[in-house]
Amino acid sequence: MKHTPSTLCLTKGFSLVEMAMVLAIITLLLGGLLPTLSAQMEAQRIKETRKQLDEIQQALIGYAIINGRLPCPAYSAGEEDPVGGGNCNHAYDGFVPAATLGLTTTDSNGFAVDPWGNRFRYAVTSSNANAFTKPNGMSTAGLSALAPNLLVCSTATGISGSSCAVGTALTSSPGVPVVIFSTGKNGVTGSPMPDEQANTDGNRTFVSHTPTPDFDDQVVWLSGNILLNRMVAAGKLP
Repeated sequence: MKHTPSTLCLTKGFSLVEMAMVLAIITLLLGGLLPTLSAQMEAQRIKETRKQLDEIQQALIGYAIINGRLPCPAYSAGEEDPVGGGNCNHAYDGFVPAATLGLTTTDSNGFAVDPWGNRFRYAVTSSNANAFTKPNGMSTAGLSALAPNLLVCSTATGISGSSCAVGTALTSSPGVPVVIFSTGKNGVTGSPMPDEQANTDGNRTFVSHTPTPDFDDQVVWLSGNILLNRMVAAGKLP
C-alpha cells in the first residue's frame, strides 16, 4: 500500500488532539507543584532569617565583649549612628549596623538584609543615660543600676509607647537591652494591622507572636542577663 505524506504524518506522530491532551496534563501537574514549591521556598527563607537573627545576636554579644558597649543602630548607612556610640540618634527605629559588626549579608549601602531583601531592624535601650551604648557606660553605671527597658508584648492590643497590656509582656521586668527583627515578606508596606505597626512606630515597645496572615515579622531579643553574664565572664565587667 502506498502512503501519502499526510497519512505518514498521522501514523508516525501525535495528532493535535493528543498533543493538546498532553499539554493539559503537564499544565495540571505544574499547577499542583507550584504552590508546594512556593511554600517550600518561603519556609526556607523563614529558616534562613532565623539563622541570620541568631548570627546578629552573637555578633552583638561579641561586639559588646570587645568594645565594652553595644553599638548604636544604623540609619543612613551601614555603620552605627553616631560612630563611636553614646546617645544613639535612632535608638528605637534604626537598623542593624552590619558594617560596624562585620556582617557579610548586606545590601549596597552596608545594611544587613533578610532573604526578601528587607533590612533587619535593631533597637537598643537608651535607659540610664545610654549606659549600654556609651564608652564605659555599662561599667560606670554598675551592674545593679543597669535597667534595660525595651519591651516585647504578645499583642498590640492595649499597648502603649512604654508598656504592654497586663499579662502580655514576653520580656521580664524591667525589659531587655536589644530587640532585633525582620519585617518578613511583606516588609513595612504590607499589612496595616496594629501588631506589625507596633514594631516600626519608633518607641520602645514591640510585638512578637506566631505568624498569621496579618503578621509575618520575626522578632528576637537579647536578654540583659545573658549579655551581662557573657561580659563578666570575659572580664569586661566586674
